[in-house]
Amino acid sequence: MMRTIPDMDTVALAATDGMLHFELSLAYEVFGTPLTGADRWYSLVVCGPGSVRAGRFLLEPDHGLDRLARADTVIVPGWADVDVEPPADLVEAVRAAHEAGARVASLCTGAFVLAAAGLLDGRRATTHWAHTRDLAARYPRVEVDPDVLYVDNGSVLTSAGKAAAMDLCLHLVRLDHGSSVANAVARRLVVPPHRDGGQAQFVTAPVPAPDNHPLAELFPWVIERLDQPLTVEDLARRARMSARNLSRHFSAVTGTSPLQWLLTQRIRHAQELLETTDDSVEAIAAATGMGTATTLRRHFARTVGVPPDTYRRTFRSRRDAPAGVRRP
Repeated sequence: MMRTIPDMDTVALAATDGMLHFELSLAYEVFGTPLTGADRWYSLVVCGPGSVRAGRFLLEPDHGLDRLARADTVIVPGWADVDVEPPADLVEAVRAAHEAGARVASLCTGAFVLAAAGLLDGRRATTHWAHTRDLAARYPRVEVDPDVLYVDNGSVLTSAGKAAAMDLCLHLVRLDHGSSVANAVARRLVVPPHRDGGQAQFVTAPVPAPDNHPLAELFPWVIERLDQPLTVEDLARRARMSARNLSRHFSAVTGTSPLQWLLTQRIRHAQELLETTDDSVEAIAAATGMGTATTLRRHFARTVGVPPDTYRRTFRSRRDAPAGVRRP
């Protein structure tokens, strides 16, 4: 049985020869650097079978792979050569960790390790878009989704490549510490605070610099007005373009539609208010432009997976838990 979320203190990076150094370094930065002002943070360990070479870098792990079984969260970075089977000792260690109750997450092609361990059988999963066909062909029991940034199955999570690996790491921080802390980590790393896991991993055009695309001024304008009943026409008028042109730019820049992006921002704002205020669900519905508590509850449960009241109780219990105390 997977450990409860408040217990998610120890993060283990599974490192072996052939790992992609970018994903490994990314996870090390997110989970290994304590956030200033945070009440608690992760204890990060690097586990491997002796000295490990990742690209041109030589890594000296803290522990052997058997240490994965005592971790709360195991991160499996990208695997460089997907044409060969992952090392058997790594596969076995990851499987043993999951059986012992660890939450296991793969970054990019690390999904091939999870698939080899049988953790993705009967589950929806993703990996870098260039390798989704290979993953599906080699492991037919895995439901491979090539069109998302990451997939959260609770105890098993997978992400697409590079930037999506950061999205998944921030998603884990959000699950464990709440939206405000995840946003603070994102600000420290100067990356977007949240991209939905269901967002397309391959957009129609490269994402321009934050101040150099047609929607650069629109995004902050919308964020400041989430309490208002904005429509696509309102956004198009503000952006000084037609609704059709607006949709085209949204697809190119965000990989989603204007209304879906707007709904995501409303839900994320609702999460922060539930975590940080005592406002009623009715008040939060008004503050996020959702209109009524019924509408907020419907969209919130469908997007987040739990009702607003349950979400608030969960994060309040984590916040109020004494440091070092583990819940059963």
